[in-house]
Parts: sequence; C-alpha cells; structure tokens
Amino acid sequence: MVILTAIRYHARMIVVTVLYPKNEQSRFDFDYYLEKHVPMVKARCEDFGLKEVRLMRGSAMVDGAPPQFELIGELVFPSLKNLQDALGRHGAEIMADIPNYSNVQPMIQISEAI
Repeated sequence: MVILTAIRYHARMIVVTVLYPKNEQSRFDFDYYLEKHVPMVKARCEDFGLKEVRLMRGSAMVDGAPPQFELIGELVFPSLKNLQDALGRHGAEIMADIPNYSNVQPMIQISEAI
C-alpha cells in the first residue's frame, strides 16, 4: 500500500501558473505573445514533456472592477523533473523574451495537480 501511494504521488502532473499583473503602467502585446512567445515556449518545452498550455486573458473581477492580471497562463508537465530539465535548458531564453511583449515581470507558481 505504501508503494502504491508513492507511485500516485509521483505521477501527479505539475502545473506552472504564470500571472502577469495589470496596472495603469503595465504593457502587454498580445499579438507578439501569441504569435512569437507561446510558439517558442511550446517548441522549447515539448521535448521535455510539455502536455498542455492554457491561456486566459483577464476580463474583470467579480465585482466589475478591472482584472488584477492581464493574462494567466498554465503549462502542464508530467513531472517536476521534466519542468526542471526544460527550464535548465531553455529557461533563460524564455525569460529573456518577456521585455518583447510586457514591461512587468510575471509571478510564477509551480503547483501539483491533485
């Protein structure tokens, strides 16, 4: 039973959530992001197990206020090791591209799907 629990634990997908804060001074070029950055990330990370990319553009808060985030992206990897390998190889290149479409640094969180 302990072995089965350990296998389940290690088999959980890893979700990288990338949140781009929105404020009066923030800039975000959706055309560049969708046409250049996202395809580059996919091309660099697919060999490391990238399973899925989900993108959500902020519309509004529930109370009607402007969204707190311009964009929220989720990248799904089969394991933390896959993610670490992808970032080890291409992380610097991916992060260096951010100024081409935004003037804010994203908040990045690694989560385990449950």
